[in-house]
Amino acid sequence: MKLPLQITYRNLTPSDALDAMIRARAAKLDTYQSAIMRCHVRVELLHQHHEHGNRVEVRIDLTVPGEEIVVTHEPGRHQALQEGEADQMTKADELDRLHTHAEVAVREAFDIARRRLQDYTRRHRGEVKRHEAPSQGRVVRIGPEEGWLVTPDGQEVYFHANAVLDAAFARLDVGSEVAFVEEKGEKGPQASTVRLLG
Repeated sequence: MKLPLQITYRNLTPSDALDAMIRARAAKLDTYQSAIMRCHVRVELLHQHHEHGNRVEVRIDLTVPGEEIVVTHEPGRHQALQEGEADQMTKADELDRLHTHAEVAVREAFDIARRRLQDYTRRHRGEVKRHEAPSQGRVVRIGPEEGWLVTPDGQEVYFHANAVLDAAFARLDVGSEVAFVEEKGEKGPQASTVRLLG
């Protein structure tokens, strides 16, 4: 693993299995972004709440060039160890259960961190999807549930009635001016988000 990793536990006894899981997941982050300069993972048992039981929170701090990526995650309440359940368990059972909840929290937190790291990488590679301004065209044919429009450069583009915004398909006529977004369809270019102009 290239990145420096620091693991901290609060109010929870460290576990070799949890350490190994964190190290494996942190190493996997290297495959999404090799320029990670630091990774700090904190696993914390939050104070016991009467209504919600014991809860585990995981915080991951990643330092990458020009940015800090911070993930704080606590699994849903259904993951918490309820007080009634704890009364029926031995201390060893309770500790095992807490570590199981911690593993769930770690897995979910690293999934979130991976997605944020992938977003960071796409932004820095310039791969962020840019939304193009809608094109304009004129309807040239209309069928029962579809139509065709022509662009200013003479290209004919198919559209379905469901692609017309504001239920305006019934108001379209040959010659109607529309704005649309062109996308690749199964049989060539097609228009989506067709908006009647005027």
